[in-house]
Amino acid sequence: MMRRLYATWIFCLVAVAAMAQGWPKDYSGVMLQGFYWDSYNDSQWTRLKKQADDLSKVFDLVWIPQSGYCGGQSMGYDDLYWFTNYNSSFGTEAELRSMIATFKEKGIGTIADVVINHRRNVSSWTDFPAETYNGVTYQLTYNDICSDDEAATNGHQVGPNKDTGEGWDGMRDLDHMSENVQTNVKAYLKFLLNDLGYTGFRYDMVKGYAGMYTKMYNEDSKPSFSVGECWDASKVIQDWIDAAGKTSAAFDFQFRYTVRNAINNNDWTMLGKDNGTYTKDKVEYHNYPLISKNYENASYSRYAVTFVENHDTEKRANAAQDPIKKDTLAANAYMLAMPGTPCVFLTHWKAYKQEIANMITVRKAVGITNTSAYTNMASNKDYYAVQTTGTKGKLLVVVGTNAAGYTPKGSEWKKAISGYHYVYYVSDIDPASITYPEIKTEEEKDGEYAGVPTFCTIEEGERCAFFEAPVSWGSQIFVWAWMNNGDGKDYLGTDWPGVSATKLGTADNGNSVWKWTVTGSVNPDNIIFSGGGMQTGNMNYTNGGYYFGKDGLKATVTATAIRHIDMTGQPAEHAVFDLQGRQVGTTKSSLKPGVYIINKQKFIVR
Repeated sequence: MMRRLYATWIFCLVAVAAMAQGWPKDYSGVMLQGFYWDSYNDSQWTRLKKQADDLSKVFDLVWIPQSGYCGGQSMGYDDLYWFTNYNSSFGTEAELRSMIATFKEKGIGTIADVVINHRRNVSSWTDFPAETYNGVTYQLTYNDICSDDEAATNGHQVGPNKDTGEGWDGMRDLDHMSENVQTNVKAYLKFLLNDLGYTGFRYDMVKGYAGMYTKMYNEDSKPSFSVGECWDASKVIQDWIDAAGKTSAAFDFQFRYTVRNAINNNDWTMLGKDNGTYTKDKVEYHNYPLISKNYENASYSRYAVTFVENHDTEKRANAAQDPIKKDTLAANAYMLAMPGTPCVFLTHWKAYKQEIANMITVRKAVGITNTSAYTNMASNKDYYAVQTTGTKGKLLVVVGTNAAGYTPKGSEWKKAISGYHYVYYVSDIDPASITYPEIKTEEEKDGEYAGVPTFCTIEEGERCAFFEAPVSWGSQIFVWAWMNNGDGKDYLGTDWPGVSATKLGTADNGNSVWKWTVTGSVNPDNIIFSGGGMQTGNMNYTNGGYYFGKDGLKATVTATAIRHIDMTGQPAEHAVFDLQGRQVGTTKSSLKPGVYIINKQKFIVR
């Protein structure tokens, strides 16, 4: 009898462990965050679906915005419908299902953005939609709202239980102690997995309710992947992972902060340091990343989803944001060479598709997983070198403003790839054996270089450069220029991202065209264009150079002679443009004194 009970107990432990995997051990996949804030165009289901072939060459998971209808244009964090209305700001339900099915066919799992800490009301403070699914009607009531929600202080009837986590006054805080809330959430999660076809969840704002409920919901729905947004100190994140019964991974916020610290402070040694300390119960803990071997407790790298930027930290109008100000390419190079499960931000992917694809290809070629071991090889203010051991080989990444200045010791190291402020070396595998995917989507083909627009002109003696920017680069382009014999700072002494360029007009392919005029006494040696969280690499400055997106220098514009114009007898069919490329009339028109472009030539009207 004792043997039988012991065997049954062992079986139960194994069964629970199988259910509570959280994030697969030794997982080698990489995730893409398929949206940024207000990405209503780039994250359309139809647009993401069109990229499935390219995405499948690189990514294993794509995390998309919350996909239910929220009552109007929304990024999904004021969720309203859980079962019956999936015509959202990103497309219709049919388009959503088609995208998820296409991703699955290509080997990509889709991660749902699950918002269950709070919920929006239909028309008043405490009413929620009634939704019938599979013959069962699901509806939350006022009794499912936490007793300390602001609805109570505004005179509305609410439930009896206090919030089990941090409160939030944006919408109604849901009481996860309520059996009705639990019933609704469990059905909702199963609907996402079994009906819509999602493969896992990203839980929003998990500090808003006790971690035990994430454990409850995951053990009931059994997602293949689960990651929580526990935006806090490393010790708090670790405690949440434990409270969730290790049924979920968590975003490694402290990894992100160490990368930000290193880049924004121009000190790459900070990659190996903590992000300050955190005190709990009179015990001080270092804020090392979850993947860190220096973490005070057992390694949590299996449950760490690393990232360097997301929709909450990227540069936005809100001054509280603290974005990585430059070197986003080097930041990704470091992340993709380290353990944990990397999550690439959509704007970074859009800016550096081929280079990020190459990094991920090297990562997978050497077999780096979420539990791989790593060793620091060199630490300097100008560079940081780390070796990570995979299942097939080793990868040595060097990042920093002088990454090219570090050469690893030992003949076994061979350079695989390199770029702006990063180098990848490999050992135990032949870098020549690595086959890199060619990444070029349909959306990029529509914006190919179409030649120098006629409105790009240069005055005699003027020193300047032009830049053609994809629309995704935002509404303002900046220029950072410097001298070879300097310290890498902008030669005009400005802070990153430098000075504003002037928009001239729109190219035939829809891209915006910008001009920057040299105001210093001498020409700079190097130049970077940036905007919308994206940037070019380090490029040589060419006077009159016409630079195209990530492709670099495309052409050189020469100074155009200015001639005086006699309006008498000019043909009427010649349109007249100002220097910004706007048509202002014809040669028969009465023009104010100024400089104009007529038939691709510059004229002065006095």
